[in-house]
Amino acid sequence: MARQLALNVPAASAGARPSRNQLLDADRPVHDWYRFVLSFPPHLVRDYLAEFGAGPESAVLDPFCGTGTTPVEAKKLGIGSIGIEALPLSAFAARAKLDWSADPGELRSAADAAAQRAAASAASGPPQTLPDEQMRLLPDRAISPLPLHKALCLRDAIAEAPERLRAHLLLALAKNLPTRIGNLRFGPEIGLGAIREDADVIGEWRAAAAAFADDLDLVRSRAAAPACIIHGDAREAGELLEPHSIDAVITSPPYPNEKDYTRTVRLESVILGFAETRAALRETKQALVRSNSRGVYKADDEDAWLADHPGILALANQIEQRRIALNKTSGFERQYHRVTKLYFGGMARHLASLRKSLRPGANLAYVVGDQASYFQILIRTSQLLSEIAENLGYQVIRR
Repeated sequence: MARQLALNVPAASAGARPSRNQLLDADRPVHDWYRFVLSFPPHLVRDYLAEFGAGPESAVLDPFCGTGTTPVEAKKLGIGSIGIEALPLSAFAARAKLDWSADPGELRSAADAAAQRAAASAASGPPQTLPDEQMRLLPDRAISPLPLHKALCLRDAIAEAPERLRAHLLLALAKNLPTRIGNLRFGPEIGLGAIREDADVIGEWRAAAAAFADDLDLVRSRAAAPACIIHGDAREAGELLEPHSIDAVITSPPYPNEKDYTRTVRLESVILGFAETRAALRETKQALVRSNSRGVYKADDEDAWLADHPGILALANQIEQRRIALNKTSGFERQYHRVTKLYFGGMARHLASLRKSLRPGANLAYVVGDQASYFQILIRTSQLLSEIAENLGYQVIRR
């Protein structure tokens, strides 16, 4: 039986009300522990789960799971799930959001104790900072010296908490780092906001940890559904999953839009120890589908997957010809046409690898957006991915 695939443009991108992509208040428990600013909404996952008839015996996959929207929502509904995520910080966040075993009262007590240790250290110890190599990884002025000192004291205090609670406590710190402790803002891209010379690091974190405990009070009784997060490359999905094990796929992959996903989580990745060297950052970027010119490498060759798709090659050539006509000569702009080919080649590799893990009749939903990031040339992402999928034997039921 053919694998049925739906490729839908998000409502906001299609010209509908932007609120359709926003997090509903009723969905905030667990989902709001930590999420990308452009994460697709839990209610959309619910819609697809209902449409696909997913139930307790189903296995749902999100191969680009980010901070875990699909697995968390599936777990809330008692449905088994698997997520694949290449960014170490995001995979950590998704795992923590799926761990509902922590006792809420114990979590509150551990947070109180860590707050006391951190406050004492911040008040009496020498100023803390990061090693020079790690500081160079951060966006310029991402965090001021005093909030950084307090955040590092808090991180060290959390390390003394019981191991079974540590992930939740660290995730509460990660949640606050960009915009409540650091100087960043999302609008929707990451950028520099108001410069904070000081911040209530411990108080803000304590409030976040308490909110986590409150949410655990609500969801612990629904913790039975199996869920796991695989830290890996979605282009190798078939090698990461058991054969014929997946009933449904619900995901929102990256788009060819110049968004550097490693930069979006850079501050918390560095402070929490998930990106300590430039070599580690490069390794992470190489595990991502190429969607921006800062993540392109000389050895990349996934455009080879597009030999039977002249339309994408023509699109890439159009982008390059527009660059030449506009006399755009920066190193990044010279990569725009190549990013386009590598993106669609990477997605073709992903869809080809995924086939062996799908059960007969599996249903797939890919939430994608059309883009015009490269010299205002429209990239019809949903249409082109549909054509790639059909070439690989998928049946596209709508786009």
